[in-house]
Amino acid sequence: MKKKYDRDKGRELFDEVYCGDLGELPPAGSSRFIDYMLETLFGTLWADETLSIRDRRLLLIGAIAAQGDETTLAIQLRSALKRGELTPAQMEALAMFLTQYVGYPKGSRLFRIVNETVAGQGK
Repeated sequence: MKKKYDRDKGRELFDEVYCGDLGELPPAGSSRFIDYMLETLFGTLWADETLSIRDRRLLLIGAIAAQGDETTLAIQLRSALKRGELTPAQMEALAMFLTQYVGYPKGSRLFRIVNETVAGQGK
């Protein structure tokens, strides 16, 4: 039996994970890529209650920091702060810890993004 994926459930979780900050997505059926992402990544993986959203976000922040993707890192940190998953002090501790594993060039970018995110929190 083929598993039926739920795009609507995925969309709800996408909005929850990113606090509705990433804008409108195309309607169902207009982008196979977006439909697949919502159905599988959010409707299945992020929806699995084995790990919390915060747990998944911490894993994702580590992976993104290792890759050095500043744009996605800023999105994740902003959402973690906005959702109350991380405090500014925890974000700084996370950056210090990850720097030891991702290296100082990527770690310094991570610190910059953490500081920018915290500074922009009240805006």
